[in-house]
Amino acid sequence: MTAASSFASSPPAVYTPRRHGVSRRVPVRGLDYHVTVWGEPDPVRPPLVLVHGWMDVGASFQFVVDALHEVEGVERHVIAPDWRGYGGTVSPPVDSYWFPDYLGDLDALLDALAPARAVDLVGHSMGGNVAMLYAGVRPQRVRRLVNLEGFGMPATTPAQAPGRYAKWLDELKTPVELRSYDDLAAVAARLLKNNPRLTPDKAAWLAPHWAERRTDGRWHLRADPAHKRINPILYRVDEVLEVWRRIEAPVLWVDGDLTDTTAWWGHRYPRDEFEARLAVVPTLERHRLSPCGHMLHHDQPLALARRLAQFLG
Repeated sequence: MTAASSFASSPPAVYTPRRHGVSRRVPVRGLDYHVTVWGEPDPVRPPLVLVHGWMDVGASFQFVVDALHEVEGVERHVIAPDWRGYGGTVSPPVDSYWFPDYLGDLDALLDALAPARAVDLVGHSMGGNVAMLYAGVRPQRVRRLVNLEGFGMPATTPAQAPGRYAKWLDELKTPVELRSYDDLAAVAARLLKNNPRLTPDKAAWLAPHWAERRTDGRWHLRADPAHKRINPILYRVDEVLEVWRRIEAPVLWVDGDLTDTTAWWGHRYPRDEFEARLAVVPTLERHRLSPCGHMLHHDQPLALARRLAQFLG
């Protein structure tokens, strides 16, 4: 019997945080942004900003925040926003989401929560892509940068544009939905199915952060279904690399030994192509966690925290 199938029959103990985050609301570009904050601003140590990936939430970093406190013995000021359309940051109705809005949101958040300070910025997956772009566009705002498997996207060519626009128009004709669940146990079971390396106690803790109960009595993911639509704008690698070349902060790239990128893109975006892209980053360190998949902050929070502590200083 798998952990997911046995969850409902024998609910596990729920993970107990060592540091308790506080929810804050921050007005950002017309949105009421939800941000989880741990600790208070430190006049010496820079804020640590954690930005999550696709279909995730800021609270998902709780395990790393706890582990980092265990490793360092100090309470860093940590800021983890829910991107627009995720968690507690509700977006007005939109057809699609795109990177420029995330950049604008991050810039405004840092102006509000860390004015006139360089921050330590950590991004996972989609958040890693945003963090890399931001560090190249606003190099003076980032002291240290950590990219947790933010691979970017496969290269595109102008010839793909007509088909891309047509596919987007076709998708607009069909409403998008996300699956709902009977109860929190079912949500936790889904998390365990998505990632078999996630422990049941962590899945039980994540479930109410990942989903909410609505008026129909069912539990719905805290995510706008519009995130499932393709973006009509092509991913232009040449533009991305020009931004990466302008990153001034030291960069730490972290990946998991069990991550299989062919599950996402097949052979359209091989790892050697990504390695060639990373070569343009001026100052780069690499670290691999094992055994570990794409959800590094869930699979190996303590090992990740140890490497973060060493890199951030």
